[in-house]
This record gives sequence, C-alpha cells and structure tokens, in this order.
Amino acid sequence: MKIQEVIAMLNQMERDGVIDRYAIGGAVGATFYLEPMSTLDVDVFIAFRQESIIVSLAPIFDYLKGFGCKMEGEYIVISGWPVQFLPASEPLLEEALNDAIETDVDGAPARVFTPEHLAAIALQTGRAKDKARLLAFIEAGAFDAKRFQTILAKHGLLEAWQKFERQFLSDTP
Repeated sequence: MKIQEVIAMLNQMERDGVIDRYAIGGAVGATFYLEPMSTLDVDVFIAFRQESIIVSLAPIFDYLKGFGCKMEGEYIVISGWPVQFLPASEPLLEEALNDAIETDVDGAPARVFTPEHLAAIALQTGRAKDKARLLAFIEAGAFDAKRFQTILAKHGLLEAWQKFERQFLSDTP
C-alpha cells in the first residue's frame, strides 16, 4: 500500500478531466507536516462543477472501476488505500482547496491542504481525533499562528478557538 500510487491515480484523473482540482486533507494530509498518525482512509477534497445542485460521484467511481478499483462502503480502494472523495462544499474547505500546497511525493506532484487549514478544519470538525491533531500541530509548531488566526477570524471560528485554548492550553482548570 503506497500513497504514491493513490497520488498517481489522482493526477491521472485530473489529466483525464474526471476531476478538476484535488487536495489531500485529514490525517494523511497532516502527515505531510507531522509525525504519521493512524488513519483508516485518504480524504481527497475536490471541487465539483456547478452543472446542477445534485452532486454525483458516479463518474469518479466508474472511472476508477475501469482500473480495477473496488467499492468498500463509502470508500473506493485505490492500491490498497480506502479513498473517500469529499466535496469542498463550504467556505473553509473551498479556501483550503484553493490554497493547497503542491508538494513532491517520490517525483509525483501532490496537492495538500496547508497546515493552517488542516488545523482550522480540525477545530471546526471538533471530534476527539481532530482535537488531538490540532494539539499535535500546536506542539510541533507546524503552522504559522498568525495565518491560522486570520483563517479562524475569516471563518467565524475564534470563539471555538478560545474554548479550545481554555480546555487544552490553559494552565488553570
């Protein structure tokens, strides 16, 4: 199971016009900036064409099935990796997709959310594993705090950040 094979397939899908733009987010995206974390899947965020209000992943699944990929629940398995295609359907995700950083993975280009966007999305999502990821970003000093604050302010997350700070970063209970 090599992530490089997933990236190669994503790049091929983009070249073939199956998807317009993608970026890797979630735990796999975070591994580009932090120590590897346990994860079940690869979260691939994509922009959908605004041809209708109903979004269908059928063209993506049909394309990948042609390469022998199989469906497993909400995932399609590419080179042993369960991959979930997610729409960048709200402002923070749209911005994260637009601002994604291109990086090199064994000679192949891959787009990944910035660490500031990954941290802001983790704060917004708010599950225990997301809070742990946000703490990992903070402890590693893996993002630009000023840029992070700008993103939080723009997307109405300052109150959630203050609550997180009180809960996890304050010396007083």
